[in-house]
Amino acid sequence: MAEYRKTYRTFSAGETTALGRHIAQVLKPGDVLALYGDLAAGKTTLTRGLAEGFQANQPATSPTFTLINEYPGTLTLYHFDCYRIKDAREILYLGFEEYLDMGGIVVVEWPQKIETYLPEDTIRIRLNRSESRDDVREITLELPEERHVNFGC
Repeated sequence: MAEYRKTYRTFSAGETTALGRHIAQVLKPGDVLALYGDLAAGKTTLTRGLAEGFQANQPATSPTFTLINEYPGTLTLYHFDCYRIKDAREILYLGFEEYLDMGGIVVVEWPQKIETYLPEDTIRIRLNRSESRDDVREITLELPEERHVNFGC
């Protein structure tokens, strides 16, 4: 259960990306982020901001068909997309447990598919689209400890 919770509102894809850059500033090597949200909720857009925050060597894209993308930067970002996983054990065949020990940042889209393999101290981020405006997102961070993300939304 999260000990610290903070909700942000973004009003464009650019703001969601910017929030990702700000979140990157408070992450530590070995952190795992679980991104929850429906299709088009902004999970990959937020991840793009995380990659930018770590000065990755390329922009983050959805790894839906490859299941994992790696973005080397000041910290390496390991981006998993579990949308196509049918059985949670499939994540083990991808070496998920080894990635947890690599000292980078692990980001998991569709984490509900592999919930049993997520570490207890996983940072959970819930992205919800506004029902009234397609470009508005409510993004809630649930962290095991208080970390201040300086973002003005």
